[in-house]
Amino acid sequence: MTDSLIYAKNERGVVTLTLNRPSVHNAFGDELIQQMISALEQANDDDDVRLLVITGNGKSFSAGADLNWMRKMAAASAEENEQDALRLAQMLRRLNYHSRPTIARINGSAFGGGLGLAACCDIAIATDQAQFALTEVRLGLVPATISPYVFRRIGETQARRYFLTAERFSAEKALQLGLVHEVVEEDQLDQAVDRQVSHILAAGPLAVRHSKKLVFHAANTDVTSQRQIDQDNARLIARLRVSVEGQEGLTAFLEKRTPSWVRENG
Repeated sequence: MTDSLIYAKNERGVVTLTLNRPSVHNAFGDELIQQMISALEQANDDDDVRLLVITGNGKSFSAGADLNWMRKMAAASAEENEQDALRLAQMLRRLNYHSRPTIARINGSAFGGGLGLAACCDIAIATDQAQFALTEVRLGLVPATISPYVFRRIGETQARRYFLTAERFSAEKALQLGLVHEVVEEDQLDQAVDRQVSHILAAGPLAVRHSKKLVFHAANTDVTSQRQIDQDNARLIARLRVSVEGQEGLTAFLEKRTPSWVRENG
């Protein structure tokens, strides 16, 4: 589709969406978010598409928010921040509730929104070198927009730790938490993804789509209820971005200094 997002469909009807910004660890901003939304819509409208694979180019899956995007939003109003958060929420919602099965091919580290992107996929397979973190509180923010999807993967007990600490954890830990389904060595990643692709392609396409809907119905997490959650979370993150603490956290991060709330004695 663009240099930042590569849309490729093979003869089996498998679409691979590749975040293609390796120089910034595949971080995304408003432009890439809109490109992802368009790509997801394109795949949804194509009757030949059987499933989607989401991955990143280079050594990272996605580092989350782009620095230039963060800089722009730090200077924006609460209303502008809310609209911005709603666009991210729309992308995540489109991915999570996509009519086709989705596989996250986690080729490297996934932080913040990048972790949320992986959590929205039906199946997640990571290289053993990948690292994960929910880094938002280090900036005086919260993982609001991605929280429903991450929470459903790791549960309340683990969310109450990792939402608060922003600590990094390994691919093996992500496996233990239920964030990913499989961890493999780097040279085995494509083979592991292909195995899952083959399983899905061997099943009835309509049955697969209805099975996915069945999960959401059983869990009472349909797209309608998700829209209301997204509205509430967008308002929350907007308030925090323009708050004194949020402004300090973002400014400190952009200036590569320690935020004022960190004291010398820890």
